[in-house]
Amino acid sequence: MKKSLKPLLLLFSLLWIACKKNDKPDIPVIDCNTTPYSLEIPFYFGMNDTVQQRLNANPLTVEGVELGRHLFYDTILSENYTISCATCHQQKYGFADPRRLSLGTQGLPGKRNAMALVNLLWTKDFFWDGRVRTLEEQVLHPIQDPLEMNMNLEALVQRLKNSPKYKSMFKKAFCTENITKELVSKALAQFVNSLISKDSKFDKYLRGEYFLTLDERIGLQLFQTHPIPGRIRGGNCGDCHFQPHFDGKGFKNNGIDSIYSDIGYQSVTGNPFDLGKFKIVTLRNIAQTAPYMHDGRFSTLEQVLEHYDKHVKLGEFTDPLIMEASNINGGAPRLFLTPTEKQQILSFLHTLTDSTFLTNPKYSSPFE
Repeated sequence: MKKSLKPLLLLFSLLWIACKKNDKPDIPVIDCNTTPYSLEIPFYFGMNDTVQQRLNANPLTVEGVELGRHLFYDTILSENYTISCATCHQQKYGFADPRRLSLGTQGLPGKRNAMALVNLLWTKDFFWDGRVRTLEEQVLHPIQDPLEMNMNLEALVQRLKNSPKYKSMFKKAFCTENITKELVSKALAQFVNSLISKDSKFDKYLRGEYFLTLDERIGLQLFQTHPIPGRIRGGNCGDCHFQPHFDGKGFKNNGIDSIYSDIGYQSVTGNPFDLGKFKIVTLRNIAQTAPYMHDGRFSTLEQVLEHYDKHVKLGEFTDPLIMEASNINGGAPRLFLTPTEKQQILSFLHTLTDSTFLTNPKYSSPFE
């Protein structure tokens, strides 16, 4: 009898070990003297195939992330040594830019507002128009853009090869002294992928470490509710901004324009139905990342709420979930939120601020 149980017990043990192994991402180890970087990922963030594939393609190491942090904050990446990635993506502003449009090496403004860099491991498309699918490709665009850092990649690689510090850091991170643009992109992507915001009041609420106030609870309910006139009031935010990352899948035309100076996603797809569509960005740390929208036209969250409440423009390509939303029968495309309801939504949005993330020394400049 005892012998017959042994195979079953062995099988159970193997299954238990396999299940425990899947609790954390399967991070490959580099075949040299590098140290795997430990990502702290909340269980509710999820570890899908896309995230695992990215970690497999560019495994994070302590040495690679540190190299990426140095590059991110170093003006060596710009043509005239005047700006760095951090110039337009500042930690205290959620790695966004408080200016409507960032200024490049020549003092010229860019075309769109600098997006916040947070939890990008879970992002499928990059830039407001989604023209890039990987972070490794994305990080090289601002370096080369004439309106931004205006730097030739071959010249940048030569600069780095001439730097004893960077030669040593690349060797530690990638086990080679042969610096290439591909390794530059991998290092920058490793650092940006390490920027995980997970300690806001809302995160603590999800973990049972914080109780939302009454206004925050009502604000959350309004945020995630699509209104049904006469039955349930809602702010209609959750139709596009999904928990836990509070971003969205794909691109939407949110009715801010009727005449388009920027055609958005259509410039990538060529599809006329994509006119005026832009990426649905994360709302994490949203209270710190003003100004808002692809062109930074709104300077406050109150103005953003006013747009969705009163000023959505009727258009052929405006998203239907925005067009039909109203708290009053026949009132679309107006929400008709009360001043109290707007304040409650704002109270909830402030629970997405992660002060630990905004001040974490491991994300800060290594030159200070």
